[in-house]
Amino acid sequence: MATRAQCRLPGKRPGNRAHGDPTCRAGLHPACLLGPDAPVVAEVRCAVTVKLNEPAFAFARGLILERRFILDERDDWSEHQPSARQENEFIERHGIGEYARWHLGIDPEQDPRRKGRYKFPYGDFAKVHRCGLLAAESRAGQFKYYDIELAVAHLHGMLAALG
Repeated sequence: MATRAQCRLPGKRPGNRAHGDPTCRAGLHPACLLGPDAPVVAEVRCAVTVKLNEPAFAFARGLILERRFILDERDDWSEHQPSARQENEFIERHGIGEYARWHLGIDPEQDPRRKGRYKFPYGDFAKVHRCGLLAAESRAGQFKYYDIELAVAHLHGMLAALG
């Protein structure tokens, strides 16, 4: 039986943008958009929140301070981003923990042993790429992951100051 769309978190009410659901990004939670008078639909599940990977942020700051970065152009990321094959080879040699340090976002609902847990890559496993930071900043802003967007803006500012 279909039910009115609602948040599956206990104690949360649909139609109230200020319900305190941490997965509700600027009122874009499905139940918030539908409101209390929404037609009956299949159940809607809350969106997953990607969180800032604090150790990766610290690692990236350290790389920049060591001047291990490339000041490339905005559109270069499609060419400079590691391929799936390169990612798999890196994981085989260094492990998933080292792979995680090259990604500024973590999806806590994904298995820590899987690549899919780690989001927002910013380098090529050797250096920070300006184009990778710009791509991450843009995408974080698009999906309203403000903590990641601010962290990337900080890293970009460091590049501007040192470059």
